[in-house]
Amino acid sequence: MKTLHDDHYSYRVIWSEEDKEHVGLCAEFPSLSWLAATPEEALRGIRGVVRDAVLDMKKNGETIPAPVTLKRYSGKFIVRVPPEVHRRLTLEATESGVSLNRLASARLSH
Repeated sequence: MKTLHDDHYSYRVIWSEEDKEHVGLCAEFPSLSWLAATPEEALRGIRGVVRDAVLDMKKNGETIPAPVTLKRYSGKFIVRVPPEVHRRLTLEATESGVSLNRLASARLSH
């Protein structure tokens, strides 16, 4: 079957101890998966399942998820934390001589 030339989706393969097999996953299609004996087979399998899902969605006029790797990101997002956490982090940033933004960015980068 023809493969998608625009397959830029985010795939990963993990081990399932429960199934005793490798599981192929796609971030943009979280309800899909593929079990296989080897990581390579799991990746090949999930790519095929995604290809078939995309072709079916196109045929039915459904909205196809955009690959997250092709999206543009501003580098800004808002995180809500309890007031006590906000206070503690602000104090830690002040004592370290850095901004709260720099402290949060450093923590999230790990």
